[in-house]
Amino acid sequence: MLLTGCGDTNSIPVPSVEQPSQGQSDIMDALQIGATSAPGDPDEPGTSAQVSEPTATPQPTATPMPTPEPTPFVPLRDNTPYCPTPTAPGTKTHGNDVTTIDVSNLKQGYIMANYTGTCAKVKLQIIGPNSYKCTYNLNTSEFQAFPLTAGDGSYTITVNENIQGKEYSVSYELSLDVTITDPFSPYLTPSSYVDYDADTRAVELAAELCETAESDLDCVSIIYNYVVNNISYDYDKAEQITSGALSTYIADIDNTLSSGKGICLDYAALMTCMLRTQRIPTRMEVGYAGVAYHAWVSVYITDVGWVNGIVEFDGDDWSLMDPTFAASNSEEELKEFIGDGSNYSVRYIY
Repeated sequence: MLLTGCGDTNSIPVPSVEQPSQGQSDIMDALQIGATSAPGDPDEPGTSAQVSEPTATPQPTATPMPTPEPTPFVPLRDNTPYCPTPTAPGTKTHGNDVTTIDVSNLKQGYIMANYTGTCAKVKLQIIGPNSYKCTYNLNTSEFQAFPLTAGDGSYTITVNENIQGKEYSVSYELSLDVTITDPFSPYLTPSSYVDYDADTRAVELAAELCETAESDLDCVSIIYNYVVNNISYDYDKAEQITSGALSTYIADIDNTLSSGKGICLDYAALMTCMLRTQRIPTRMEVGYAGVAYHAWVSVYITDVGWVNGIVEFDGDDWSLMDPTFAASNSEEELKEFIGDGSNYSVRYIY
């Protein structure tokens, strides 16, 4: 399982298996304490193999050293689930008679919004720095969380009501100047498209799987392999979306886990949830893989940076891979399609 930086072809150094780890060296040193030649060894120069008469055991002249207490086990990484809950405290809000946008937690990298009007189809659009756009469904009167994934800068938020077909009119517009305290926070919290909480089964499962992980990279590999080996592609659901029978779709993370089936959004949302709750910044990216509309995952690894897609390591290089293709295609077909990653074009980041 390998990871390649977004656009970075440099290999990530891997420790040689011939070099013992510090822990192994400590164990070797400990095993050698007190390991000396036995008295009377016939192969030891200057000694005799003759056995002498037994003598009385001498009494100790000093108090023996106390037996040291064993060193407690300390895990190399903390697998305790991290699951912050987005809130709408109402300290700072904007809106009109049908829309409320709560910006109380703007510095944490998200807004909360709700719509109480009568329109059946409503879209919330976030336009960030460098004209970056994300569009979401806003079809409930309950507050929903929307991440500000373009970082610091000027944002325009619009709430758009459907007129007919694909035509929408702007019901409300808001401009914001955003400075996020932690640039990774939008990728470590739940949102409208990656929806989970502390009771989500996938959160608990991620902690169980990563209990023995020694590093974040190890954790990514464990979760990736679990998803690839336990979720199969749902061709029936994909056909419903393609045909228009299912016009809007948001992943249900625990349903994907319990059913063992899903489309690309389900794979990506499940992995994003599991990795974020293990404190690994994760982006769910939506765009095009070749000509196919697709979703995949990118993660941030300390000292490596953003890794574009979930990838595998062949012993020399990291190569791009994503969980849906890994689960539903042969290795040869996958590598031929993905190539150097140029087939992937990001349109949205959630």
